[in-house]
Amino acid sequence: MSRLNAYALTWRLPIIIWQILFFLGPLLFMIAMSFFLVKNYRMIEAFEFKNWDKMLSRGYVWDSYWLTLGMAALSTAIASLVAFPAAFFLAFKSSENLRRWAIFLLIIPFFTSYLVRTFSWYVILAESGVINALIGNIGLGPYTMLNTKFGTIVGYLTLTLPLVVILQTVSLANVDKTLIQAAQNLGCSPWRTIRAVIIPAAKAGLIVAALFCFILSFGDFVAPYYLGGSKPPTLPILIIDTTKSGQQWPRAAVVAVMMMVTLFTIAFASIILAYRKRASK
Repeated sequence: MSRLNAYALTWRLPIIIWQILFFLGPLLFMIAMSFFLVKNYRMIEAFEFKNWDKMLSRGYVWDSYWLTLGMAALSTAIASLVAFPAAFFLAFKSSENLRRWAIFLLIIPFFTSYLVRTFSWYVILAESGVINALIGNIGLGPYTMLNTKFGTIVGYLTLTLPLVVILQTVSLANVDKTLIQAAQNLGCSPWRTIRAVIIPAAKAGLIVAALFCFILSFGDFVAPYYLGGSKPPTLPILIIDTTKSGQQWPRAAVVAVMMMVTLFTIAFASIILAYRKRASK
């Protein structure tokens, strides 16, 4: 047993060292930096709570926090709901060949820069853009879609929707088909089969897909800055604004730690929910 543990540990060492050097180390340094002080535009090592008191007592920080949390949650809900019909079709209604091609096409957007894809929405969402030109033919518009929360959500979905469809498709495709056939033989309607059999069986994958969407949306800077107008600012934009204001990196670290704590809390809660077994009656 000791040989087996040593063998397993040996092969795990590279990933453990990688996580310590490039994740745990920077995270601990960021936490420590939040207690530093800035004097004459230079950071001074200290252990004081002035930065925490300064940031946590400001209403605009909490406004940005709740805005970012709400926008990320809304993006996650929309992406999950929009992706599910497409994933359901690919998992249960399409052929294996079509499913492989669809997943390949969903991966292609990640070959290009997210910033480039975001800027392409300028042509579509502008007041003189494609959408307003189309609805203008029936006497509607023009509507302001850029520099709004709607524009931010569009940017979030540009980043996350293909990934959510892929993860949901993989999860649904792994559902035991005999469970579905059994439900149909017992007289379950299609909607009840989806609600009582398919979704519980694929729960872990669906929650993980939603979690990835939330994490990416919560930490995204591009969409709220370029499509949302950056006002009011989300937390990533607030970090940039804080660093530009007197080189206040420690105060920006406070905001970053708030984001990390939030993401860790939601991630752990989601994983527990995803893999929690239903209580037997």
